[in-house]
Amino acid sequence: MYKFNNYSPLYIQLYEQLKDEIKTKLKAGEKLPSIRKISSDYKLSKTTVQTAYNQLYAEGYIQSREKSGYFVCEEIFEKFDTKLENEKEEIKENSNYKIDFFPASLDINSFPKKIWLKLYNKVVKEDINYGVYFEKQGIIQLREELQKYLSSSRAVLCNQEQIIITSGFSDSLFLVSTILKKLSNKIAIEAPCYNVAKEIFELFSFEIERIPVNTNGLDLSFLEKSSSKAIYITPSHQFPTGVTMPISNRLKLLNWAKKSNAFIIEDDYDSELSYYNRPIPSLQGLENNNVIYLGTFSKALSPALRISYIVLPKQLLEIYHQNFNFRFSQVPIDIQKTLTLFLKEGYWEKHLRKIRNSNRKKHNQMKEYLKEYLKDEIEILREGSGLNLLIKPLITLDLEILEKIAKQKGVKIYFKEFFNLEKVIALGFGGFEEFEIKNAIKTFSEIWFETKKKNLLDKLSKNNSNKF
Repeated sequence: MYKFNNYSPLYIQLYEQLKDEIKTKLKAGEKLPSIRKISSDYKLSKTTVQTAYNQLYAEGYIQSREKSGYFVCEEIFEKFDTKLENEKEEIKENSNYKIDFFPASLDINSFPKKIWLKLYNKVVKEDINYGVYFEKQGIIQLREELQKYLSSSRAVLCNQEQIIITSGFSDSLFLVSTILKKLSNKIAIEAPCYNVAKEIFELFSFEIERIPVNTNGLDLSFLEKSSSKAIYITPSHQFPTGVTMPISNRLKLLNWAKKSNAFIIEDDYDSELSYYNRPIPSLQGLENNNVIYLGTFSKALSPALRISYIVLPKQLLEIYHQNFNFRFSQVPIDIQKTLTLFLKEGYWEKHLRKIRNSNRKKHNQMKEYLKEYLKDEIEILREGSGLNLLIKPLITLDLEILEKIAKQKGVKIYFKEFFNLEKVIALGFGGFEEFEIKNAIKTFSEIWFETKKKNLLDKLSKNNSNKF
């Protein structure tokens, strides 16, 4: 059983899981499932599966036999004997976390299971024709409901023909990168930036220009000197700093795009989860000819459903159709139809109010307990929306040691996976129930002070050794 998330390309996730199976479960010479079977079982494109197999073949993990398929390479197993036990221990350790501060989780009770099941049953009883291919960009009814929602809540200007339903952020950015690669080999990104976005651009061999972020978001003086024909940004709530780009800079950015004949990729990743103010209207609504808008249902509904979407400028639709004439939406038809009813019958708006209120409480609790337990030893860099807080130590603290001690105590922390800010920790609150927040931060603070003590002892030991 393979599992897929929103944080890396699908073919890489499949490749990694197949490689792990080869190392830990499969026997030398054992036949792998066919590309058609994996594609069908997991609703992946054949191109995605073929690319994963190609990578395994290139690295020597599998071999191809004519008219028979792919098999585990027999020569590689002797190389893994000394590594398997260590890897098994690592897997065991990773599954034993009592507290996990993952920055983009939702708690188990947040999903509207009863309503979803009611709508799903209604959809299935309508006797979906599972024997046909549905619309390539996603079913028309879903795109129409999504267009209405985006227009009213995010001021996005589009029609349903511009909307493409995708299976997560990485899928969206893969499509966008393919389109933009036809126009230029250069792309600009925010610095700091969401690492997954940067990694996808690197996979496409873009020449990447880093544009610094200041208190007003993107530093436009650097962008004006750029020769890139596209830029990836998070203007409403910059990731990871949390800065919001003011309207004056938004207009300047749009003028730059128009003047340079360039495109702006607007990642509106957490607009629904704003706790202090009303969500900032989209950049796309100010000028839709040069803005590629990315949205998702992962942050407020469920990351497991794998539903995101793209709103393409009309001028890019032709390139999209030319390059993806073979592609059908990878979101299953019953999920698309259920989500359509969820939007159409008003459940999405009700759910948003509930999830926003719940996460606001958890956000405020985490902030309160951080201040209570760690006082002036930290600075909260990012707050006010989304599913996590970013904190920066104001004391000397080795985060590698902090992570090691946390791991020993069954606690998972994140400080390097999603961004390249130095000495910054992401503490997700979305995955906790409200009553769990206090204990989570109390435990984290105990690990913090243990790390602080170890840092001090190591320093004293080093100073004493230098005397002799």
